[in-house]
Amino acid sequence: MKHNFGAGPCILPQEVFKQSADAVIDFNGLSILEISHRSADFVSVMEEARSLVKKALGVPDGYTVLFLQGGATLGFTIAALNMMRDSKKAGYINTGTWAKNAISEAKAVGINVNVFASSEDQNFNYIPKGYQIPSDADFIHYTSNNTIFGTQFHDIPETSLPLVCDMSSDIFSKPVDVSKYDMIYAGAQKNLGPAGATLFIVKDEVLGKSTSSFLPKYLNLQKHAEKDSMMNTPPVFSVYTSMLNLRYLMENGGVQGAAERNAAKANALYHEIDTNPLFKGSASKEDRSLMNVTFLLTDESIKEEFDRMWNEAEIVGLKGHRSVGGYRASMYNALPLSSVNVLLDVMKEFSRVKG
Repeated sequence: MKHNFGAGPCILPQEVFKQSADAVIDFNGLSILEISHRSADFVSVMEEARSLVKKALGVPDGYTVLFLQGGATLGFTIAALNMMRDSKKAGYINTGTWAKNAISEAKAVGINVNVFASSEDQNFNYIPKGYQIPSDADFIHYTSNNTIFGTQFHDIPETSLPLVCDMSSDIFSKPVDVSKYDMIYAGAQKNLGPAGATLFIVKDEVLGKSTSSFLPKYLNLQKHAEKDSMMNTPPVFSVYTSMLNLRYLMENGGVQGAAERNAAKANALYHEIDTNPLFKGSASKEDRSLMNVTFLLTDESIKEEFDRMWNEAEIVGLKGHRSVGGYRASMYNALPLSSVNVLLDVMKEFSRVKG
């Protein structure tokens, strides 16, 4: 058995893999890959997927749920264009690679970006605090979890301005007060489903208010809302598998149950990192991510032996991002505690051997 700690695309429950694989062969007489997105069968899939998002996150009335394409990378542009108002100003918090990319895309469409908080001075190993949110912005944007650097917002930025968040890597991992946000967007390929779909949760009163002189139809969320995510052919297989995964989530304690399991996994691994003399964490303790645990060896000369041991244990995806080095254990919803225990056993044995 492989123990997949890869940062993405995501691990999904084996039951979901099996159900989606079966549907590739037979989904009411056809393959899920060939059915019409206008058919009653798929319309019901899309409706259930959107309904399950609302149920899982407790989305209040007055919000629209959309499944689109393009990933969060296109979401950077979609968010900026749809939230643009007369001042063409926005405040962004820079906490890593994806936040920087969001800032770049907002600038590219004519937003005057105020980066009012950043952790770049320490290679993004912490979440900024004590910042002052600008009062003259159309919206505030932040990235909730930073997959590369292993940091995560544990508190929502307090602002009376419209709030936008890229939740690609931690959505559905814990409860979210959706009412605090005007827009949430997330690539599916972490906790939701296969790559290909992008989830948008947008407050209805935001729709149709953009003042951008450049807003192509496909980038206009109002147009998608009017067509219930079916303005063009949606990513059928990704939406279907996301629906199956949301069903599985709701049958297994919902996001609260997932949050408890995720905390148990993260706490166990961080405890080993903090107590094992051969390892050290790379992110500020108070800002550590529950999704992506980044850590280093205290002695790089023993790296080859540690790499051999975790590879022999059939662990995959543990290598750290080049921006940080070391190791990154991504522990999305579907990663079982048993896989974390395999990694812990390797780390303990490594310490015993080298001690």
